[in-house]
Amino acid sequence: MIQRISVLLFVILAWVNSAFAAAVPQVEAEAAVVMAVNGRQVLFSKQADAIMYPASTTKIVTLITALEQGNPGSTVVVSSQAAACDGSSLDLRAGDKLTLQEALYGMMLVSGNDAAEAIAENVAGSVPAFVKLMNNKAEKIGATRTNFSNPHGLPDPINHYTTAYDLALITAYGMQNPVFARIVSTRDYDVHFLNRPSTHARNTNKLLATFTGANGVKTGYTEAAGDCLVAAANRKGVELIAVVLNSDQRWDDAARLLDYGFQQMGL
Repeated sequence: MIQRISVLLFVILAWVNSAFAAAVPQVEAEAAVVMAVNGRQVLFSKQADAIMYPASTTKIVTLITALEQGNPGSTVVVSSQAAACDGSSLDLRAGDKLTLQEALYGMMLVSGNDAAEAIAENVAGSVPAFVKLMNNKAEKIGATRTNFSNPHGLPDPINHYTTAYDLALITAYGMQNPVFARIVSTRDYDVHFLNRPSTHARNTNKLLATFTGANGVKTGYTEAAGDCLVAAANRKGVELIAVVLNSDQRWDDAARLLDYGFQQMGL
């Protein structure tokens, strides 16, 4: 009888372990991680410390730096250099005027590279000076395998890189700032200018409309980086961050990772 019970227990444990293993998400991303904001617990990782290109997820650090170093009510005057920035755009024109707060919404929702440069110039006087602030902040947060050379994420294969783990760590820090959290969770926003009519901005993060509890954070894409996504969600007070780098299925990957993370947290 004891032997039969032992065999039965062994079979049950084997089944449980098998079921648990099957539940671990399969993701297409080259690098990925799921982290709990409170305690920074890693619930899943795949190549989490691999050096990767961040693309526009860089703007997460730009937002943190601008909120901590800038004045939200200050006036951003768009330079010709910022207005001519390549890539995704808020359609800023040289001489445009808007508050730093409005520029931050525009930068994060439509991933405006022009807005990122204008913000950097407003906060620190120049892009290089602002980038130095970004790197100092990342280091203080604990992102030890990260370095930035610009505020928007356009390719720099030598000096602009991060890891999935570092991005999760940085984002977990950012989400504890209520203003940061409010901006990255906004789906639609009218960006108001001081010199011309407002323009409507819609968030590029599709999960805000499709995933239960989604409340951020930032998309990214360049040919070198592939499709990237840093996603956040909150359920019953538990906040998780999922980072997906270089994935042809970033939306599905992030949703699977967040669902898995919540399951691991008992939700």
